[in-house]
Amino acid sequence: MFNETISVFSASLCLCVGLFTCMSRDAIALAMTGASGAPYGLRLLECLIAARCKVYLMVSAPAQVVLAQETELEVPGRPEAMRAFFAERFGAAEGQLEVFGRDQWMAPVASGSNAPQAMVVCPCSTGTVSAIAMGASDNLIERAADVMIKERRPLILVPREAPLSAIHLEHMLNLARLGVTILPAAPGFYHRPQSVQDLVDFIVARVLDHLRIEHRLGRRWGDGPEASR
Repeated sequence: MFNETISVFSASLCLCVGLFTCMSRDAIALAMTGASGAPYGLRLLECLIAARCKVYLMVSAPAQVVLAQETELEVPGRPEAMRAFFAERFGAAEGQLEVFGRDQWMAPVASGSNAPQAMVVCPCSTGTVSAIAMGASDNLIERAADVMIKERRPLILVPREAPLSAIHLEHMLNLARLGVTILPAAPGFYHRPQSVQDLVDFIVARVLDHLRIEHRLGRRWGDGPEASR
């Protein structure tokens, strides 16, 4: 009788461990929207893949227009073709990168039962900030962000706009009060950037810091010989 009880308990424990393993999400969701700043999003995607993170990528239609304007890349519009394009470009492992379309409602990011570990919208248009603040959920990016807020998981928005209106600021304030990290694409200069890439890396480094992903994208404040002067 005792042995039978142990066997039943062991079987139940194994089942629970299996369930927890299946439901644990280590993925990072990355959304690119229609604000200027496509290089930030591309560099972040590159770094996440290099860090061996599982990545759920969503690229809005306006973001694809911006990509064409700000880079020389010819990024395919269909999710599967886009996945293959970025997987090859950044050397993603099999199954490491998944791309979802705006109306792909069966994607894991659409439900709190299968939500990713964290989400970043980079770059984040002020229209997307507004939609997230209002809980619109009219497309997959907005719904995914809404899921992160309701599940109290890290959500990082990287807005790139100037100047900011009172409407923009009020939406950002409301989101910040909900625990959302507002990380404007406003690079510093204390690391003495020598190129545009250095400025891009400054912002991407801050995003990675908030995701708690190790990196070596640049010198930190207080590091180096200048700190002792």
